Amino acid sequence: MKVKTVFACQNCGYQSPKWLGKCPDCDSWNSFVEEDYAQPSNKAKERISLYKEGPVLLKDVEFQEHDRIKTRIEELDRVLGGGIVGGSVVLIGGDPGVGKSTISLQVSNQLASQGLTVLYVSGEESVTQTKLRAKRLSGTGTQDSLYIVNQTDLSQIIEYIGSIKPKVVIIDSIQVVFEPSISSSPGSVSQVRECAGLLTQLAKSTGTTVFIIGHVTKEGTLAGPRVLEHIVDTVLYFEGDRFSIYRILRAVKNRFGSTNEIGVFEMDSAGLKEVRNPSEIFLSQRPKDVSGSVVSCVLEGTRPLLVEIQSLVARSNFGYARRRSQGFDFNRLALLIAVLEKRIGLSLEAEDIFLNIAGGIKVEDPAADLAVAAAVASAFREQMVLADTVVLGEVGLAGEVRSISQAALRINEAQKLGFKHCILPANNHKSLNHKKGEIELIPVSNLKEALGFILQGVNK
Repeated sequence: MKVKTVFACQNCGYQSPKWLGKCPDCDSWNSFVEEDYAQPSNKAKERISLYKEGPVLLKDVEFQEHDRIKTRIEELDRVLGGGIVGGSVVLIGGDPGVGKSTISLQVSNQLASQGLTVLYVSGEESVTQTKLRAKRLSGTGTQDSLYIVNQTDLSQIIEYIGSIKPKVVIIDSIQVVFEPSISSSPGSVSQVRECAGLLTQLAKSTGTTVFIIGHVTKEGTLAGPRVLEHIVDTVLYFEGDRFSIYRILRAVKNRFGSTNEIGVFEMDSAGLKEVRNPSEIFLSQRPKDVSGSVVSCVLEGTRPLLVEIQSLVARSNFGYARRRSQGFDFNRLALLIAVLEKRIGLSLEAEDIFLNIAGGIKVEDPAADLAVAAAVASAFREQMVLADTVVLGEVGLAGEVRSISQAALRINEAQKLGFKHCILPANNHKSLNHKKGEIELIPVSNLKEALGFILQGVNK
């Protein structure tokens, strides 16, 4: 077998016969590493029996509705689109210590408790260490159909899969698994790409569901080539600070479901626990009688979440005013600040402005625009926000408040948590069939009108 030396980009997998400072494919700098590369032998592919079928007419294909496998972890099932699809490949990424191995072991336990055969491949921990970790997870490791092995050789892993014939396989993690026919070291672009490709072929040909755990670089992306995300069917990211007790599981790619859903978990000594009502958790420590704190409702897929938006505005001591945002798009914040200066007349050019979404969640829903603008105005004017108020609305460049989607769903969520007032766009108010005596709806058509209600209260 002929071995050649190539320089491979560790970000996208681009290969070059010589070292390059900048990758011509993904434009990343200093990402080329020298590797010994050889085409994998046919023996590696012969171990996987692929279906050899010719082209057929689409109208002649018989469709069979396959039932999804429930993991009995509702937050995970929600993100996956209703459960696990047989033969799918799921990639789980996240920072070290965020809970990737914990959720994988809990999924293994739940599936094994249903009588399904599960193989957990632990490449970074010994069998004894994994057992010690499973011991602190309540009820884990007592099933008769949960197998575990410490192995990094992909050829051996495939043989184990062939002999045990599991329904679900979990690889922890892809960066330590290697294919012997490739001379590159484990974790290199060549190894990660080929191992993921062989595991995907195995899943599609046998109907086995494969979970792959991937490391995350300091830039926040999955380690290894970006092509790894294109190979798999579903990509899940764990978000949240490792020192915080809350974790958010988000789908950034899902061929069998929505990519807008999130799952919320709480980390404790017994593993990850589901958070049934995230809105109540995010608002549990909200301060009272403090300016710059506004509550809005954002949609994550089909789930409405009430979040607290905090703002701090202080006089800048330097020549250049600082703008910082945590959990909210910085460019969107700059746009809203410009609208407040131009349309409302607030003098913010010499003010340091800081914005934070409490709870560690990232907000991309434009329905939070009005709440962000109100939080900045409240902090600047040192005026309290109308008590028990939820603020909804998208803000345009002319200062108009535009309509939002699923207004009724957001209002119902606010009402469940005891809010008394809701500021919403006038166009949404016209289309709502709201019963009198419930939460009070206050329609607004522009930013100036909205701030008049939010910061001064409603004249009874």
